[in-house]
Amino acid sequence: MITRRQFTVALGTLAAAGMSGGLFRQPLAATNITMKTSAGYGPLINDPEGILALPEGFSYQVLSSFGDKMDDGLLVPDRADGMGCLPLDENRVALIRNHELQPKHLTEFGPGQPAPFKSALAYDNNARNEALPGGTTTLVYNTKTGNKEQEYLSLIGTVRNCSGGVTPWGSWLTCEESVDTPSDDGNKYHGYVFEVPATANGLVEAKPLKALGRFNHEAACVDPETGIVYLTEDRGDSLLYRLIPNEYGNLAAGGKLQAMAVKGYPKFDSRNWSKREMPVGEWLDTTWVDIASPDSAEDDLRKQGYQAGAALFARGEGIHWAEDRLYFCCTNGGHKKLGQVMAYKPSAYEGSPGESDAPGALQLFVESADSQLLNFGDNLTVTPNGHLIICEDQYTAIVDNHLRGVTPAGEVYPFAQLALQTELAGACFSPDGKTLFVNLYSPTKTLAISGPWNHLNS
Repeated sequence: MITRRQFTVALGTLAAAGMSGGLFRQPLAATNITMKTSAGYGPLINDPEGILALPEGFSYQVLSSFGDKMDDGLLVPDRADGMGCLPLDENRVALIRNHELQPKHLTEFGPGQPAPFKSALAYDNNARNEALPGGTTTLVYNTKTGNKEQEYLSLIGTVRNCSGGVTPWGSWLTCEESVDTPSDDGNKYHGYVFEVPATANGLVEAKPLKALGRFNHEAACVDPETGIVYLTEDRGDSLLYRLIPNEYGNLAAGGKLQAMAVKGYPKFDSRNWSKREMPVGEWLDTTWVDIASPDSAEDDLRKQGYQAGAALFARGEGIHWAEDRLYFCCTNGGHKKLGQVMAYKPSAYEGSPGESDAPGALQLFVESADSQLLNFGDNLTVTPNGHLIICEDQYTAIVDNHLRGVTPAGEVYPFAQLALQTELAGACFSPDGKTLFVNLYSPTKTLAISGPWNHLNS
């Protein structure tokens, strides 16, 4: 059977001949990049509450804060990072929120939290049999009434749950940004992805999806057509991975883990640090190399892939599926190390033998040359009108973090400015596209932002 994507690509094959990565010949000299800008939704208006400046017509609601009592009697943990929004019914959504907590952060599981916290559903425990504090909480929010209806712990016993991604079958993939090994701080190996169903009404058993690899995970996204999972890695010499699943929607059944390479250019360096090898806007044909030992204890998946010819990326972080492609941030990529945004268009035959003749394509969509326009992009999402919303994550003593918008033409604009000294994370939209949810990392707050999303300034 021919899929919709195969039909679309077949129609455009002749017209696109000679327009892809085949034109790419040799590294470019390091040259200045002129970033395009847009008025976006207009100037930002200072927030009298001192939390978040937004354009005219937009407002936010605080849904949850660090230390609030949840419905299960526990308290909201700190360090809220990646988050996904999944529909439960016509009006209600589940917000599944990561908490980037390590064994040393037991006290940040919530001030006054009942301690020690123990559960047979935890993935790992310390030497005192206390569940490691990393994991997820779930908020049930009614988009019609604007009310939070429930809030509870949904995963526990993991380490540094950084970001993740929603699945088309109604779950959240939460990723450990850790490669901890057994010690007094934990009995097990870490560096895995775990799955939390949107319909879970409390703690789920934490089971690692080992086919997705053991490495310093950041985020994940799923192609709804193929069920292929794409994964980023937060390392300076990171790779972009994909899992071709054995069964659609059943990641526990395993699959084949691979890393992206640029066709004809083994060990391609997309980072543009010392020299500009990847031009902005060019589409480069890709291929994929197998990862021989996905569950290696040695933290060497990126080395395995690179030796097989995989391309290097600069700290892959947020990744999100759009209509026919995915976008992902490389936090300190680019000649000025201020960040890049990559785009990938899958092959019409992604993950199948026909892929070699009709490969997917990789593009450097945006490279920051000005910290005032885009500075260390991290989590990202896609708006109802196809724009990107990117969470900044600066690494200075005093931070000035924004939500940055990017138009489909690559024009950058400020959408929000955080007044507090922390980062914004976990940006995601409600299924109806009317509400943007976002976390403040620490002290944790989760906000719901609404406004005139279709009223862009020209």
